Amino acid sequence: MTEEAEVGAEPSPTSETEQQAPHFLQDVIFHGKFKLLKALTPEQNTHSRHGLFFQDGQRRVDYVLTYPVKKPAGGRSIRTSAHILTENAVARSLRRVPKKSERLKRLQTQKPKDSPTADVELGLHGETLNSHEDHKMFKREEFEGKLREMGLELEKDEDTKISGVAFVKIHAPWNVLCREAELMKLKMPTKKVYEMKKSGGVMGKIKSLVSKVLDPLHPQVEEHQHKNFKRLSHAFSREKQHLFDLSDKDYFFDSRTRSSMVYEILKRTKCKAKYSMGITSLLGSGVYTAAYPLHDGDISEETAELNDRKLLYEEWANYSVFYKYQPIGLVRKYFGEKIGLYFAWLGLYTQMLIPASLVGVIVFLYGCATVDDNIPSMEICHPRNNITMCPQCDGVCSYWKLSTACGTARASHLFDNPATVFFSIFMALWAAMFMEHWKRRQMRLNHEWDLTGFEDEEEALKDHPRAEYEFRVMKKSLSKDRKLKHKTEKLTCQDRLPAYMTNIVMMLLMIGVTFAIVFGVILYRISTKAALHLSANPTTRSHVQLTVKTTAAIINLVVILILDEVYGAVARWLTVLEVPKTDKSFEERLIFKTFILKFFNAFTPIIYIAFFRGRLVGRPGSYLYLLESYRMEECAHGGCLMELCIQLSITMLGKQLIQNNLFEIGIPKLKKLIRYIQSKQGAFQEEERQKKMQRYEMDHFLEPFAGLTPEYMEMIIQFGFVTLFVASFPLAPLFALLNNIIEIRLDAKKFVTELRRPVAARARDIGIWYNILRGVAKVAVIINAFVISFTSDFIPRMVYQYMYSPDGSMHGFVNHTLSYFNVSHFQEGKEPSEPMHLGYPVEICRYKDYREPPWSVTPYEISKEFWAVLAVRLAFVIVFQNVVMLMSDIVDWLIPDIPKDISLRIHKEKILLVDLFMKEEQGKVRNLESRASIRVKENCSRSNNNNNSTSAHQRSGLHNNSTKSL
Repeated sequence: MTEEAEVGAEPSPTSETEQQAPHFLQDVIFHGKFKLLKALTPEQNTHSRHGLFFQDGQRRVDYVLTYPVKKPAGGRSIRTSAHILTENAVARSLRRVPKKSERLKRLQTQKPKDSPTADVELGLHGETLNSHEDHKMFKREEFEGKLREMGLELEKDEDTKISGVAFVKIHAPWNVLCREAELMKLKMPTKKVYEMKKSGGVMGKIKSLVSKVLDPLHPQVEEHQHKNFKRLSHAFSREKQHLFDLSDKDYFFDSRTRSSMVYEILKRTKCKAKYSMGITSLLGSGVYTAAYPLHDGDISEETAELNDRKLLYEEWANYSVFYKYQPIGLVRKYFGEKIGLYFAWLGLYTQMLIPASLVGVIVFLYGCATVDDNIPSMEICHPRNNITMCPQCDGVCSYWKLSTACGTARASHLFDNPATVFFSIFMALWAAMFMEHWKRRQMRLNHEWDLTGFEDEEEALKDHPRAEYEFRVMKKSLSKDRKLKHKTEKLTCQDRLPAYMTNIVMMLLMIGVTFAIVFGVILYRISTKAALHLSANPTTRSHVQLTVKTTAAIINLVVILILDEVYGAVARWLTVLEVPKTDKSFEERLIFKTFILKFFNAFTPIIYIAFFRGRLVGRPGSYLYLLESYRMEECAHGGCLMELCIQLSITMLGKQLIQNNLFEIGIPKLKKLIRYIQSKQGAFQEEERQKKMQRYEMDHFLEPFAGLTPEYMEMIIQFGFVTLFVASFPLAPLFALLNNIIEIRLDAKKFVTELRRPVAARARDIGIWYNILRGVAKVAVIINAFVISFTSDFIPRMVYQYMYSPDGSMHGFVNHTLSYFNVSHFQEGKEPSEPMHLGYPVEICRYKDYREPPWSVTPYEISKEFWAVLAVRLAFVIVFQNVVMLMSDIVDWLIPDIPKDISLRIHKEKILLVDLFMKEEQGKVRNLESRASIRVKENCSRSNNNNNSTSAHQRSGLHNNSTKSL
């Protein structure tokens, strides 16, 4: 800090002279006081050098605003120093310019000759750059004056280490904090502390033993040490301050609460100019460039004092403590309830993935153990198997032996076995238990964080109109075709109709782009397969299927990663076009659009492979073609489940490794580097600059907080991978678990070190994300039923074993699923170019389908076996869906949403609060009675004294009278 920093605060009144002095003289007086204070308290100035306090070292910086500032060639700030201000105070008072409000009014009301209207936010048409800057400066002065009127104290710093950036530091004094806490209905801890009742008996001993065993997994924070005690909380009231522990007023409201209060003031403080909507509109119009609360301190220096941020870095945002529980209470204390709920949800989701991963690994190991006993794959791999298969493509492909599909058949059994049906049912119940467990965990956190009964306050706080909405209302009111006296207060559906139509068209267009890309990948697979069959290399020809599947999956992954970023930007643009009225409405609409686009983007290729590939092929001699030249691709003989597993695994792992981890680490660091380069601080070395910078300057280089939507979105998409197609990939929960263990610490490190501190937001639940989770869980039941029924061979095997097998075994199943084709019935030009590829002439080839043989009365027609299998498949879907849904509802009914101990504690706290109020009231009555009795005694003593003095006076009067008579 330098002496050139302008102090625009309103210090507490100390003398009548200061209160009556003009504003600029108050600044001069305060500067003089500060010089003396700085000389007397060097230890407080140490705090101010860190940028967490004002220059006096006492008043904490609760919020920071930044704005652009120009400096002359000499490098000094445009604003004069305190010394120059003192010398020229009298001279400037004689040459006073019009008042700030008058100048602003004049600037806003004047209109250029060639323009009938003026833009009240962006300045006037035809104005020069200087006039724009003056306009912004006047708006800043007016806004800051309003903040002072609201009771906030301000201090400016324009001589900073960052070129072209000035800072306004804001402090909220005690009386302002009390007022805002009462307005926001904040629940604050009272003096009453009670001990939570512990479980007794055998259950109590078991819980105590488990707690001791798990104690090394708990982070070393204060919340864990005092978890058995809780303070009663009550909505703060200035009239009932005696209920609260105000022994240390500086720390009664923590930094998170203080910054949220200041932010509420900034949002609702409006300038005198029309249509000024507080800090949001000022940020949008460039009057201020950034607004953020400060982090508590540094985390990198070993000498730095221990603060909440450093404690979070050591016990939470560190990969070395990946095995520990998260300090959710400390996260909520530092970042607020909304972010705390996200990490609590992510932690519970990760914990619930542990049993799902174990069961998935067991299912996979079961497939590995039984692969050698699987009769269908043994029949395919048998060396004496002499089944000749029809060509897989026209012209270049030739006949092939079924035994060459041995590897694919064995690999398919790893994921397509009877255990996958059990696993699908298990995962459906797992999803239901996860949702119920989260509701209970959420209620427990609501109780611990004093959020019970918060719905009304939450809705009231989120009903502030957004700046963009007010701007739109302003433009509508000032439009040429409307009279000013008919101003509107809101936007109607007719006003939003163009935006709604644009939303519908663009959403359909983006989904159409996704389908077009899937279609392009289909063409790639078909053409690449034909090209590889023409290769002279026998190794290449023998691995055509694996090569085409893998490369197509990688192409799909790359396209998905690119379109994810595009769709995120498109969804935000479409939401801005709608101009939602409140921040809550904006967030919900943005989430819905983003989820729809990203869901289609991630799952359309998988849905195609699972339900459409291999079912629209036709038959030999009558194949279906795309664009009259590309023959529809078939599934491998082992079924499409193996290819579905490849596509799902590559997409899931690729998104987690590249998008969720690499991008989250690299992009914030890259943006931070760009901001350093743009600051033009080449004269300073990096380390030296970091040492000399204040806290608010260092936080300026951090990435602004962009909300929790990206964090939730990637986890919801992962939840879809884990539940929607889990029947084809039992290892999905395991890979999700490994990713989330890293993801928690990665997100924690990003919030603690890479992002500016977000404004704490109260929230009672995770909002619309819970409904999306429930929807995905319901859809997962249906999709898994169709995957088992139509994609895998589970139903055909069961039908053959119990309806067509002569001995009730699976022997002969492969031959049962293959139909016959006479090669003489090939279409002209579609027959193989090398008919003697196998070394013998082929007259009859086989293909996978249920059709009549060529020698039957109805050759190549669908056989009765097909209809039997189809009927069983549909019946299985209906039975599976209803049984699993019923079991999920039973789980939902058996597990109560509110834990019993929490209900008892809430009831107990209400009783204790009533007792506390009664005792306080009784104490007040006693005090009043004691004061009244004291007053009565004083009055009595005074009356006695008066009587005594009166009687003495009367006696003296009688004595005088008698003397006179004598």
